[in-house]
Amino acid sequence: MRKIYISCVLCILAFAIFCGGMQGLTHFVYASNDVDITSKSAILMEYDSGEVLFAKDETQHLPVASMVKMMTILIALEELDAGNISLDTLITTTENASSMGGSQVFIDPYVDYSFEDLLKSVIMASANDASVALAEYFNGNEKAFVNRMNKRAKELGMTDTNYVNCTGLPAPEQYSSAKDTAILLKEIMKHETYHAYSTIWMDELVHPSGRKTELVNTNRLIRYYQGCDGGKTGSTNEAGCCLGASAKRGDMRLISVVVGAPNSKTRFNESATLFNYGFANFESEKLVKTDTPISNVAISKGKIDAVDVFAQEDFSAVVKKGDTSGYEVSVEVEEKVKAPTKAGQQVGEVVVTRNGNIVKRIPIVVKEDIKHLSYFETAQKVINEW
Repeated sequence: MRKIYISCVLCILAFAIFCGGMQGLTHFVYASNDVDITSKSAILMEYDSGEVLFAKDETQHLPVASMVKMMTILIALEELDAGNISLDTLITTTENASSMGGSQVFIDPYVDYSFEDLLKSVIMASANDASVALAEYFNGNEKAFVNRMNKRAKELGMTDTNYVNCTGLPAPEQYSSAKDTAILLKEIMKHETYHAYSTIWMDELVHPSGRKTELVNTNRLIRYYQGCDGGKTGSTNEAGCCLGASAKRGDMRLISVVVGAPNSKTRFNESATLFNYGFANFESEKLVKTDTPISNVAISKGKIDAVDVFAQEDFSAVVKKGDTSGYEVSVEVEEKVKAPTKAGQQVGEVVVTRNGNIVKRIPIVVKEDIKHLSYFETAQKVINEW
């Protein structure tokens, strides 16, 4: 196996070789005193890498109010993408769901609403009644659904979260953290259907009876902050004012979370402050790209003599503008591969390090099936070459 080493000083490197998106680089925290945040807890994370650009008590266990509904939203979206439900599926509501109170869209009991209307009501208007209606549909009752919420949280690595209900209404022993909320929002943002509703400022819910309820997006930043296209608010006396939001400018998407702001104005201002800090001071640099060949590998006893090989995943890095710290990318790839091969077969590895620490290992793979030469074809090839 041959090795190729590429040293990368990101502020001056021409990234014509590799481009893409990176996962899991969360151990470099840039900001400490650069941003003044009065909320109890906050975090600013770059979307592709998961790298933390600012943090304040980000793992502190706190009530997060209606940001709890983000897990309800995620499970609903996953059910939709899995084909277990469609947007026009009708869901029969219950007296329990319609009686939730608090933030609601005033659904009627024992009538049919479309899944789309209920999902949109939760995403836009943070509706408690619609959230419970979804929970009851998917798991029969809210308690069973909450067990599912906690299981999914563990799968996502949300170690500082415990759900008691699906709405975020005050409940003993229900808590989350700014970091876990950012992880959750990052997962939600992967779903295209979410964006269809998260960017709507005003709409209306038409009830089966013909009655109408106005829907206004609780996240004001989607209207007033350039690039903001998703997020979830939360507000109770216990939790204070909370907001998880996402914004994209150019090639970089950021996720900000503030928990425990003293008032609604502060949560929006401090979220915007975090975004401003991120976009002004950081940039996303592309390093590995899945559609650019890493190398060309010889094929032994195959119907072709050589094949281009590719990184299995994209990789990008976030750097502070003007920062001279660099990344090193090393490529290890086999000199020759014996046919037959299958698409996805690993033939090497890309290793990315920063300051001597490995931050990512990416398999190098063959993207196509390569058949073995038959005895007759081998003989014919020898004759032709002779």
